[in-house]
Amino acid sequence: MCALLKIENAVKVFDVARGMFGEVRKLRAVDGVSLTLEPGQSLGLVGESGCGKSTLGRLACGLLNPTSGNIELHGKALPRASSRSWARGHIQMVFQDPASSLNPRMKALNSIAEPLVPLGIGMRERRKKSEEMLDLVGLAGMGDRYPHEFSGGQRQRIAIARALITHPEVIVCDEPVSALDASVQAQILNLLREVQERFSLSYLFISHDLCVVGFMCQHISVMYLGQFVESAPAAKLFQGPAHPSSEALLAAMPEGEQVWKKGSQPDRLRPILNGELPSPLDPPTGCRFHPRCPKAMEICARLAPQWHEIEPGWQARCHLYDNEDK
Repeated sequence: MCALLKIENAVKVFDVARGMFGEVRKLRAVDGVSLTLEPGQSLGLVGESGCGKSTLGRLACGLLNPTSGNIELHGKALPRASSRSWARGHIQMVFQDPASSLNPRMKALNSIAEPLVPLGIGMRERRKKSEEMLDLVGLAGMGDRYPHEFSGGQRQRIAIARALITHPEVIVCDEPVSALDASVQAQILNLLREVQERFSLSYLFISHDLCVVGFMCQHISVMYLGQFVESAPAAKLFQGPAHPSSEALLAAMPEGEQVWKKGSQPDRLRPILNGELPSPLDPPTGCRFHPRCPKAMEICARLAPQWHEIEPGWQARCHLYDNEDK
């Protein structure tokens, strides 16, 4: 089976200037990332703020062009961001803040129909499809309202309807519930799961919240300073993560003191991280996580770790597993 979305060694570099006349420095927001999204799969991307998740999501749907690397949809190279009309029918995006992603001067029906305009679909057909999408997301009869007349959760439903109107196969969800109250979050997540089942969608689901990703995704990749450090089935990751960065994310979950089985002894998850997230303009040498890692060794500061297979389908980039491969 051909992968629906495939990213190989993607790199995205931004030029960042210091002051008005300062030197231009290179920020590697995404640094050699690869992933494969299969039909009907939900793949979660998690990590701290500033780790490159959203940049990767924009690369995946063609809103940004990679500095290097390959991005393929159905085995075909994703077109440049300036000419991606072919991709619009296959991949769409739901953003974190629905208020800023909707035009305040456009009524809901017109906002939902907007992705159909470049596809050459007539006005009557666009309106019909928009009304169907509004009904699907639970907002039937509200199409003539403006964004400010809706609640935050309702605006996100409009954004989901807009993403669905081209009947895409992939939707990139970039923190789609982080700006919403907890009760509304549950409603939106349930809606996303319902439409996924109905339309056989694949999700690239981006979040800093492992609880949300665990609810939505079968597989999770953990990102740190532009690189993946662990990729695992969701059940395996929650049972016992292989990388210390993943442990820290689990420890930050609201449940607090998760307990799982490692070997025959239950371990309480309480990793202590040192310091703040380093600047992506000047990432640490060796393992990028080593300045904050409670399990760091001398080699971690000198050499970047390689990928190690923990189990089939479960890999970690960590020196803790160097001897296990020999």
